[in-house]
Amino acid sequence: MEILNLSLPATNRFASDYLAQSDDIQSFFHYRFNDASEDQKRLAELNNRVIPRKEVAAYINTFMKRFPSSNAVERSIAKLKQNNSVVVIGGQQAGILTGPLYSIHKVISIIKLAEQKERELGVPVVPVFWIAGEDHDFQEVNHVFVPVEERADKWIYPEKMLQKKMVSDVKINKDLCLQWVHNIIKNFGETEHTKNLLEFAEEQLKSSTSFVDFFANIIMSLFKEYGLLLVDSGDASFRQLQTEFLTTQILHHRSITFSLLEQQKEIRKKSFPIAIEANERAANLFYYDQRAGERLLLEIDETERFVGKNGAIAFTRDELVEMAREHPEKLSNNVVTRPIMQEWLFPTLAFIAGPGEIAYWAELKLVFEHFQMKMPPIVPRLNITFLDQSVETDLCELHLNLQTVLSEGTNLEIEKFLETIKDREVDEMFSSTKEQLLAQYQLIEAKTTQLAKGLLPLLKKNEAYVLKEIDFMQNKLEEAVKKKHDVILKKYARVNLALRPDGFPQERIWNIFYYLNLFGLGFIKDLMDHYYEFDGQHKVIKL
Repeated sequence: MEILNLSLPATNRFASDYLAQSDDIQSFFHYRFNDASEDQKRLAELNNRVIPRKEVAAYINTFMKRFPSSNAVERSIAKLKQNNSVVVIGGQQAGILTGPLYSIHKVISIIKLAEQKERELGVPVVPVFWIAGEDHDFQEVNHVFVPVEERADKWIYPEKMLQKKMVSDVKINKDLCLQWVHNIIKNFGETEHTKNLLEFAEEQLKSSTSFVDFFANIIMSLFKEYGLLLVDSGDASFRQLQTEFLTTQILHHRSITFSLLEQQKEIRKKSFPIAIEANERAANLFYYDQRAGERLLLEIDETERFVGKNGAIAFTRDELVEMAREHPEKLSNNVVTRPIMQEWLFPTLAFIAGPGEIAYWAELKLVFEHFQMKMPPIVPRLNITFLDQSVETDLCELHLNLQTVLSEGTNLEIEKFLETIKDREVDEMFSSTKEQLLAQYQLIEAKTTQLAKGLLPLLKKNEAYVLKEIDFMQNKLEEAVKKKHDVILKKYARVNLALRPDGFPQERIWNIFYYLNLFGLGFIKDLMDHYYEFDGQHKVIKL
């Protein structure tokens, strides 16, 4: 494997400016991610905070017993208990088969940055992955994309979910899921690794009862030797650690919302779009109605009650505080309060963020300051593209620029190529034929108006039909010309499908199981053996 570093724009303007550390965005953050001296400042701040390391470590130790483990995992739990320990943390939803590649890229980022910082700073640094199990958007996690006939085909896990359940509570039908997973892997094509991969997937599924279990089993099987720790925000036991902090959020709900809205004003002044939808009524908490299996966003009504679902449920502040103390599993954070909860629970040296996360964390600076905290350094996760040898060969033969393809795809180059193979004489013949035909129909239309005006609609219909038939014939001839160059066009299509499928970055469409099928389960170790620099540049890994 060889790594190329390329400068590519991020998927949003704010993240691009953040990667460049432009002056426009510095005031929205407390630390620079690319300044090593900031680490010491962060360590000093964390030393002045009381963080429940031992309680969190105990929860993680219990939570992770049901997942694949290793001596490295045990060492990480022991390190987390130490008073001077810190974490590198990031999170994602529990996508089926781990979801898009960027989830794997985030795991790799968390582990590799933790390793680097521990070497540099001489303090225990623990990699932690926060599974967003409290999220209820099942449509985000229930599918993978599969390459079918030169396009990305969306394969959806066939079991329906009608309620807004937290993903942690979504049970998985093992028989149905196993058949679905088998079909996906077999559709990738038979390789020397397919049999082992099918057995691997079946083994992880057998040990799982929910979507989160399936996700966690796969992640820990692949990364257990690197000391990765997991938490599940949707786990009721994890919520027991949050009682005091949930109570604080309830009591300070107005200040949280006010701080958010004030920070958003500052961001708008710099002409950046707002990432978090919010208004003065936001309570920034969800209530989980376990009987109905629904997670409901709470707002403040005119009587200062916390209400949800158009007033179908309502609580006074005191009732909600009591709920936080007695039944914290019924409450969960939203996009505003989740980062605050994370900071209360973990000594965060760095938060690994994708482009969208960078934008919304910028809106939280004043919220953190309200609680006398600073936001952690926000480190952009590694952006990775896998480039296999056959696709690299196609790139060379087509004289395509890799950086351009990763940013824009190959559609423009295909159009240029099609222009070069067009038969100009045929084009001119059809254009001339249509011009003459339209001219003759104008004469016929004038005569029809004189003789039988009622036939004009029929004439127009006839004209459109004849033109359609001429276009049909022209298209058939153009297809015949394209067929002569089918080998070259298929190369363009292969490059596009591999590197910019459906116009999206590779990491947003393809799944790690596609590459495990090609290169085997040892593919993860090959990736982890590399050194990665967190410099904001795009990493192209040649396979």
